[in-house]
Amino acid sequence: MNKGDENDIDFKSKFLSDAEIAKEKLDTISPSFCLAKWKQVSLHLPTGLNNSCYHPPLHEIPVETLKNNPSALHNTQEKKDIRKLMMQGKKPDECQYCWKMESNGDLSDRHYRSGEPWASKDFDVIVGNPQANITPSYVEVNFNNACNLKCSYCSPQFSSSWMSEMKDKGAYPTSIPHNAPEHFVGNKLPIPHSQENPYVDAFWEWWPELYKELEHFRMTGGEPLMDKNTYKVFDYVLENPKPNLHLNVTSNLSVTDALWNKYLDYVKLLCTGKIEHFMQYVSVDTWGTQAEYIREGLDFDLLWKRVHQFLEEVPSYSSITFIITMNNLSVSNLNKLMEGILELRKTYSKDFQRVWFDTPVLTTPSWQSMQLLSEPYVMKLNSIKDWMNDNLETEDDLYHGFKDYEVKRLERDIKWMQEPLGNEYVNNQKADFYKFFTESDKRHSKDFIATFPEMSEWWNECKFYALSK
Repeated sequence: MNKGDENDIDFKSKFLSDAEIAKEKLDTISPSFCLAKWKQVSLHLPTGLNNSCYHPPLHEIPVETLKNNPSALHNTQEKKDIRKLMMQGKKPDECQYCWKMESNGDLSDRHYRSGEPWASKDFDVIVGNPQANITPSYVEVNFNNACNLKCSYCSPQFSSSWMSEMKDKGAYPTSIPHNAPEHFVGNKLPIPHSQENPYVDAFWEWWPELYKELEHFRMTGGEPLMDKNTYKVFDYVLENPKPNLHLNVTSNLSVTDALWNKYLDYVKLLCTGKIEHFMQYVSVDTWGTQAEYIREGLDFDLLWKRVHQFLEEVPSYSSITFIITMNNLSVSNLNKLMEGILELRKTYSKDFQRVWFDTPVLTTPSWQSMQLLSEPYVMKLNSIKDWMNDNLETEDDLYHGFKDYEVKRLERDIKWMQEPLGNEYVNNQKADFYKFFTESDKRHSKDFIATFPEMSEWWNECKFYALSK
């Protein structure tokens, strides 16, 4: 079906409709009200940091507040202060990601998340007593920073491999010292996974109470497949089945064969009626060797092989979601990844959708932002968007094409990409881009131009600004 055909889809994706309904309902309370601030938490336990979703900056959980009250992992005073601002109709500065999307007239993640059943079901309870402690139903947790990769936009707080490199070779020569302690959130080094961690201890104390309310539980990293706590969660769920639980794990799928096989065996058991659904999140930003360049240590062919293996061997009621963090290195070859995703949908989605993706935009480090790219790259994304529109799902075939809200999210990303920035700021970020990846190539025996030949002109422009400083 081609864009503009008289038989174009005249129905809306349920996901998009839920977000639109949520917007109307939220606005009856406040133009900044977001249910995720109450019902969702993202915990980074190696450093004792917390946020609601992954967009706002992390903030510290005072360890002393956890004594006899492990739920303080979620209900921090800082979060309560933000909730109060939202109920007053004020827009917290930490939520700029959504405010920018909404200023462009787009639905934001505030609407999408608040429209999900795990959040919307407690609307009246929250409005009735917004300052009460509340148990989240959507929890993301990082137990430690053990990781076998060094993704270019990551840091030692989230990767032990980055930590080793920082200790061995020091920080990168950018204007903001990337991968140096002064760049870390709260200037906090992660607690090594070999040591006792009071935040992890508090989590496991909280876990039985939390488990009763849980509907979505997601383990991130680091690399969760390398973490003993991942399998501790699996064992608990196998012993205490929860028919309404959506269990999710984010992975680079690049661990050893032994770990991968162990993990896959666990997932197969979990998908025999122990939970409602298992979602495998896969972290990958583009296709092939370019994906490997962004994620140092990644074997893309192995990742793609394991994607197929998962979809072939894990029973129904399991899915894969590709997390495509949109950055300035993901754009030029993104079409190949989208083509791969479409082919997976056609191959493995029979009675329900098993292959998903999301395109959140990268905001830090700023030198890897899409906003630095010039008009040809905007045109590239627009061509991908048009191709997605030409391959939309139909009312008679709901599982093999793209969804309308997926196209809208990419449109949103393109709008964000085109937001005007000051020339001096952009030039400084381009200089840092060149400094970072020149040093990265040296340390990792890589070659930017050989990997991204189509970006040579842009690279030389970044080089100009770096050398003119």
